[in-house]
Amino acid sequence: MPKQIINSVKLGLFVLAGLVFLVVLLYMIGRNRNLFGNTYMLKTRFENVQGLVAGNNIRFSGIQSGSVKDIEILNDTVIEVTMSIARKMKNVIRKNAVTYVGTEGVVGNKVVNIVPGGKAVSFAEEGDLLASKKTFDTDDMLQTLSHTNNDIAIVAAELKTTIQNINSSSMLWALLNDNTIPADIKSSFANVRMATWRAAKMMDSLQSIVMYVKNGNGSIGEILTDTSISKNMQQAIVSIRSAAQQADSVTSELNTIVAGIKNDVNNGSGTVNALLKDSLITRKINESLSNIQKGTDGFNQNMEALKHNFLLRGYFRKLEKRQERKEK
Repeated sequence: MPKQIINSVKLGLFVLAGLVFLVVLLYMIGRNRNLFGNTYMLKTRFENVQGLVAGNNIRFSGIQSGSVKDIEILNDTVIEVTMSIARKMKNVIRKNAVTYVGTEGVVGNKVVNIVPGGKAVSFAEEGDLLASKKTFDTDDMLQTLSHTNNDIAIVAAELKTTIQNINSSSMLWALLNDNTIPADIKSSFANVRMATWRAAKMMDSLQSIVMYVKNGNGSIGEILTDTSISKNMQQAIVSIRSAAQQADSVTSELNTIVAGIKNDVNNGSGTVNALLKDSLITRKINESLSNIQKGTDGFNQNMEALKHNFLLRGYFRKLEKRQERKEK
């Protein structure tokens, strides 16, 4: 009897151990732990894993490729995720691949998605760190939708108030019920159409004038198209430039002369300085002028005396008569 009890206990323990092993095996397979497969480890880092836990799936371009092995918080902004990747993906996932946290379905478990980087670089090796990109969290999306909903509610309330004000505005309804407004609008459109037609006519006239000038007609056309006029204008410009240069040369010479005179005056040399500053020369000049004046007066008196001389009186009378005849 005791031996039968011992055998029953052993059988029960064996069955219990088998059930525990089966449960663990089913759990590991369900979590894609690749219990019997060959794997290698890759790492990536996120600011927010959005509820990702160890055992969640890893997908490469939508293909099941492994599972999350470990999640470690490095600091307050960096979380490192260790990924157990199937060995068959070793010649598929490259070093420039990018990871991001997604969702299985709409509200399913979190999953790490791996997408190719685009360029053909070397394949990722054991322990390599893959780049990551930030994705929108469901909570953030819901908060954004909540803010949007609040904004829509505010806009709807303001729109409702505006419609109520429009409905209660007697002036607006009186304006809408005014039968003369359509006629005024038609008249305005007719005026606009007439103005547009006149503008088109003006543009046609301007185009005709431009073509007339472009063909070399008229004074402006000749100026714009006649090369000889252009050549004459260039020659005139050259002549003006030459005259300006000559004027500059004359001005320079005058400046030199003025500077010389100024230097003579300031330094006490030259005729100008003598005339302006030497009182003796001035006195002599004044005496000379006085003597010339006296000589002129004496000469006039002698001439007057000769007129009354009996020898020359007849000659002077003939001169006076000849002068009177010329004046007549």
